[in-house]
Amino acid sequence: MKNSSALETMPSQTYRWYLFSLLFLLYLFDYMDRMVIVSLFPYLKADWGITDTQCGLLVSAVYWSILVFSFPVSILVDRWSRKKSIGLMAVLWSLATLACAFTRNFSHLFIARTAIGIGEAGYAPGGTAMIATVFPKAQRARVLGLWNASIPLGSALGISIGGLVAEHLGWRYALGIVALPGMIIALLFFTVKDYQTIALVQTVVRGDEKILVKMRLADMIRQFTRNRTLLFTNLGFAANVLVTTSLLTWLPTYYYRFEGLSMSKAGFKGGTVMLLAIVGAPLGGYLADRWMKRRSNARMVFPAVSSAVTALLLFIAFGFFRGQVQYLILLLAGVFAVAFVPAAVAVTQDVVHPGLRAVSLSVNVVVQHLLGSAVGPLFIGALSDRFGLERAMTWLPVFALLGCLLFWAGSGFYDKDLAAVEQAAAASE
Repeated sequence: MKNSSALETMPSQTYRWYLFSLLFLLYLFDYMDRMVIVSLFPYLKADWGITDTQCGLLVSAVYWSILVFSFPVSILVDRWSRKKSIGLMAVLWSLATLACAFTRNFSHLFIARTAIGIGEAGYAPGGTAMIATVFPKAQRARVLGLWNASIPLGSALGISIGGLVAEHLGWRYALGIVALPGMIIALLFFTVKDYQTIALVQTVVRGDEKILVKMRLADMIRQFTRNRTLLFTNLGFAANVLVTTSLLTWLPTYYYRFEGLSMSKAGFKGGTVMLLAIVGAPLGGYLADRWMKRRSNARMVFPAVSSAVTALLLFIAFGFFRGQVQYLILLLAGVFAVAFVPAAVAVTQDVVHPGLRAVSLSVNVVVQHLLGSAVGPLFIGALSDRFGLERAMTWLPVFALLGCLLFWAGSGFYDKDLAAVEQAAAASE
């Protein structure tokens, strides 16, 4: 049975985009807080004498925390309240970022960075569930693409602003300044309307009748363990996120070391590469939705294609060129690097029970962070300590190619898994 995600009382278009705007700003400030630390590496190394591996740990700490807390928090999101969960989490991660400014050694900063991840753990699942429910299914990938454009924008702003502020005022001020905007938007988010929690029921056939029965825990678990589309999507997502997180983390340091730029300029240059994902994410969602009109599994095939292009561009950039030519190729790679995200995220909402949408994305978040985000910065940092950063970056195309193969393998199961999804509609508060 095909899934119906429309609200019984659909909110106005104006209100949908108001909600979207708040979610977009929160995601933007989320990534500013998450990635500002990247532009502060040279200052932390100068003050505390830490290694590249420890620098990578400061990024990975957030993702480890997210992967631990994402699943339990997403259950709270799905079964309690989207707006209250998101608002509270945004306040928490903003306060944790502010606390980073007052740390006195690496251990304290590592703990504070971990607290940021606790606050961010359920935001992506909660925000995705709200967008998937409030907007029509046919627009799902393109709206999620616009929403995910906030990731590169927030990352680039965090890296650029962090480097600029640190250069003129000190690295502690950089952490304090980026913490404030998210707190303001978090308070505004408590004013939005939520949708009513969707009952966890499923249709079963008894004799000649179809009746609704309450889902058991085993039924919920089967939504994920027997869903091969989700399995390949989550693994493909992880492979690609390892690439994007590593680029975000290490490109500023790469330009700082090999082009002799100040950290503010290196942060801006590295951030600009990933900022072009602000084009790639909405474009990827738009193209996947358009292609889906002609090919039913386009939301799986498109990420495979975009991942292959990313792998090719990174292979050429780090394997054959340096300087301006390399930079131009990396700018193009920045467009493709996150083009897979909106279609892949839409798949996590397409092929599960509507009452488990936040949980579905949380499973994706756990997998992508466990095998991607939490591993990438540390992996490249460790390779850099042993072989040098230039050689370490040449590993990134391998993981982009792996993402391509995983999405392609999963595309063959999409139609069958979609057909099995339960019908359910949500009602506005």
